[in-house]
Amino acid sequence: MNSLADLRSQFHAKLGTQIVRFWKKKGRLYPNFSDGDSRSSVEIANTISEMIGFAQSEEKIKPQTLGREFENIVRNFISESFKALIHLRPGDWLYFTSVAISEFMQYEHMDTLSSLVESNPSLSSAIGHGYIVKPDIVVARRPVQDAEFNHKGRFLNKNDTVARLSPFRASNQSGQAKSFLHASISCKWTIRSDRSQNTRTEALNLIRNRKGSLPHIVAVTAEPLPMRIASLALGTGDLDCVYHFALHELREACATIHRGDDQLEMLETMIHGNRLRDISDLPFDLAVGLTPPLPEKSCKSYNPGLATLWVPLRGALNDRFFN
Repeated sequence: MNSLADLRSQFHAKLGTQIVRFWKKKGRLYPNFSDGDSRSSVEIANTISEMIGFAQSEEKIKPQTLGREFENIVRNFISESFKALIHLRPGDWLYFTSVAISEFMQYEHMDTLSSLVESNPSLSSAIGHGYIVKPDIVVARRPVQDAEFNHKGRFLNKNDTVARLSPFRASNQSGQAKSFLHASISCKWTIRSDRSQNTRTEALNLIRNRKGSLPHIVAVTAEPLPMRIASLALGTGDLDCVYHFALHELREACATIHRGDDQLEMLETMIHGNRLRDISDLPFDLAVGLTPPLPEKSCKSYNPGLATLWVPLRGALNDRFFN
């Protein structure tokens, strides 16, 4: 079995050969996960590329191909690393890209709602569209058959009247049994202000429209500028956490580039605030069970003053670093 460090190295190697490309602007090369108009972005990304050993390929790649391949590479890393933790989270696990949430137990009712909206113009104008999310990557778990529940002894009997409502018991579901959405993973090769808001909107749809346990809701990015990552990572209530494809290298790069103090300070704030982690942390966080979240106002730590301050702060960050 490969070690996690080996899987991470293989993950980077696949990114390097399949989607990392170098563009040229004003006589200098920079990787395609950086912003060619930002000196800090180029310096950080070039430093990360040197540390990992990305070849400076200038071969063309379409944006659609890049996004799709990034999703596939991240999905394969999650699949391989999560399998090594199967003794901690046993089950029949599934890994997909771009599957509608209505395919899973917590959101199966969304198909009915979508049909009603499409057939009723009044509902369509009132409710709108776009609430059936198709996450970039999903991790799901199949429901369990009675034979598996009875693996160590007769725990369930066919004619018993107990446990007849839980859909985790496959025999309780009518028709083809639906799997449970365990995680929704958004993949952002780079981050711009509008893209970060799309990710938050999808997360809120998942939170508001579920019937049952809330899946993990996370994002994976290769964005080199911590200030831009902050537009997605800072704050609570929507995303569990953001994961960087090379956080260790990003940390070192921010510490070595010229005038990188502000970027490093923001990076440390996100790391120590449990808002940003490395891609290698993701399989461990996925091993944590599903837990319905407490409404913010029911949490003892909820501070309405801080919540009010965050809205203009997020706007100020966007104005400063995206405009």
